[in-house]
Amino acid sequence: MRRYHDEEWGIPSRDDAHLFEMLILEGAQAGLSWSTILNKRENYRRALDGFDPSAVAGYDEGKILSLLEDPGIVRNRLKVRGTVRNAQAFLAVAAEHGSFAEYLWAWVDGNQVVNRPHTMDDVPARTELSDRVGKDLKRRGFTFVGSTIVYSYLQAVGVVDDHLVQCPYKPSRQ
Repeated sequence: MRRYHDEEWGIPSRDDAHLFEMLILEGAQAGLSWSTILNKRENYRRALDGFDPSAVAGYDEGKILSLLEDPGIVRNRLKVRGTVRNAQAFLAVAAEHGSFAEYLWAWVDGNQVVNRPHTMDDVPARTELSDRVGKDLKRRGFTFVGSTIVYSYLQAVGVVDDHLVQCPYKPSRQ
């Protein structure tokens, strides 16, 4: 968890491959601990063709059934099927906007939202931004994109920086 915090969480990402990976992992995390998902991350990479959205979007029923048998990932039917659906929606958004990153960062005019929370109690579970983004993603066919999941996603990919004021580590800013 420390390595993830210090090397990834809150660092602005404009890389579609990373944005897709984190979207899938955040959805898989719903109802589970983030450490559980991080521990399964390499298994997800193996099972989902390196998080290649084009490959995942084309998964047929046979591949979905094999994923549901894979003990290295979360074998929840809705989450596995949602992964394929999200890959398809991700590609559609990327085609429409030039990249998924362009779509995502447009919500904040290309600028990271930097909050200065003093305690973990000051960090919200959702915001008006995550409400709007989640609603738009759902409209576009994504699943597992409720406001709380979306806010966690925005933090993970650095659209939002919620590092505490006293945190000794600050991600590189844009």
